[in-house]
Amino acid sequence: MSTRTARFTLDPAFTIGEVNPRLFGSFVEHLGRCVYTGIFEPDHPTADEQGLRQDVLDLVRELGVTAIRYPGGNFVSGYRWEDSVGPAGDRPRRLDLAWRSTETNRFGLSEYIAFLKKIGPQAEPMMAINLGTRGVAEALQLQEYANHPAGTALSEQRVAHGDKEPFGIKVWCLGNEMDGPWQTGHKTAEEYGRIAAETARAMRQIDADVELVACGSSSQAMPTFAAWEATVLQETYDLVDYISLHAYYQPLDGDLDSFIASAVDMESFIENVVATADHVGARLKSKKKINLSFDEWNVWYTADWEEHTKNADPADWPEAPRLLEDNYSVMDAVVFGSLLIALLRHADRVTVACLAQLVNVIAPIMTEPGGPAWRQTTFFPFAQASKYGRGQVLDVRVDSPTHETKQYGEAELLHATAVRGEDGSVTVFAVNRSRTESLPLQVGLNGLDLTSIVEHSALADADPDARNTLADPERVAPHQVQGTALQDGTLTAVLEPLSWNVIRLA
Repeated sequence: MSTRTARFTLDPAFTIGEVNPRLFGSFVEHLGRCVYTGIFEPDHPTADEQGLRQDVLDLVRELGVTAIRYPGGNFVSGYRWEDSVGPAGDRPRRLDLAWRSTETNRFGLSEYIAFLKKIGPQAEPMMAINLGTRGVAEALQLQEYANHPAGTALSEQRVAHGDKEPFGIKVWCLGNEMDGPWQTGHKTAEEYGRIAAETARAMRQIDADVELVACGSSSQAMPTFAAWEATVLQETYDLVDYISLHAYYQPLDGDLDSFIASAVDMESFIENVVATADHVGARLKSKKKINLSFDEWNVWYTADWEEHTKNADPADWPEAPRLLEDNYSVMDAVVFGSLLIALLRHADRVTVACLAQLVNVIAPIMTEPGGPAWRQTTFFPFAQASKYGRGQVLDVRVDSPTHETKQYGEAELLHATAVRGEDGSVTVFAVNRSRTESLPLQVGLNGLDLTSIVEHSALADADPDARNTLADPERVAPHQVQGTALQDGTLTAVLEPLSWNVIRLA
């Protein structure tokens, strides 16, 4: 056990901000088996009349996802929205350059909206627009088809296709990762800033209240990082509501301690984008604040994709191949939980976030074609954060033992946040980053009127490489922790080595 105790104090007078439900968003891209044999498999024993797998729908509801970004991702930069509407049998097959696949378009815009409705009212659409190979005109056509009630050529086309009611899409992403040379139609910051501004201006002529996301950097490591945001926001500041961030993490060269501290990078990324956006706002003498849409984040082992692209047959464009199907360990889930903590700790400015992705592709839910669906290890932290992380985020400043990491220097062993619900209950989310030692925790509770511990749940395992698989889908799950106490306004607990912890107080 660590010789030093980690400590922090909670007080309702010191808050970060209210959690926006969209913080628990996800992402469905036409990539690998996310759509086909993931959420959509008409021949599956559980499929409903729209071809949606009900076993997957049940898990998606349990996961607690809110806004779902669609249809990409890199896929969107070659996407022709017209291909994805009308009778499914008449839709064209297309080459998808982003993921070297053939897209059948059997699942399209109407099916996406039907999927959201089946999840429930908490699931709202978040539509990405192709600003790679297309532009202003196509964005307006899609907006009119999707959202205009009736009486125009495109809205009547939607009605004729069987969707009488408009889709009511409020949040639109103006392209995807346009800073990336891998992106079809990649642009400089100046080129992208101009087309994003023109698209935003035109879309607001149809609906002044749309919420628009401008593309930020694809990672903090991009050579154009910060200069990209500054240039794009100089063009779009008064026209957009959000700037996007994307980040994926994996162990590099076996450096596990740095991997476990990945949220150090995520928090600095968020803070640097906020500083850049606020600097542009100050230069423009604007009172408006740009919020952040962290609309792609996860643990992702990218070497598998690099291997796939290296060995790809130039003549082979498969339908829904098995791509990016990472099988997550307990260690991955603890890092994943720490990334959730980083998002919550910045809930005042990060008001949209999308876990990439939802099913099969670097996802918390896995399926087998014709077979079962199951929860990955990362399913549990997300479901718990979505369920219990609603309300006011309290300001948590930890006094914690540290250890040395190659990438981030001294990193605190405790990573934590706390959320106070409307009913006065408080949930502490905490990660112990030590791989070998337990961490004693002491939390002072000032003016919170908390009298009991509802539960202390932990995701940890003697084998940090333990995983849930098709053969053993329930190998890993959170367990209850004994011995956590609340006395005289102080919470005491012991956090197991390499663990994700949820401590609920009433």
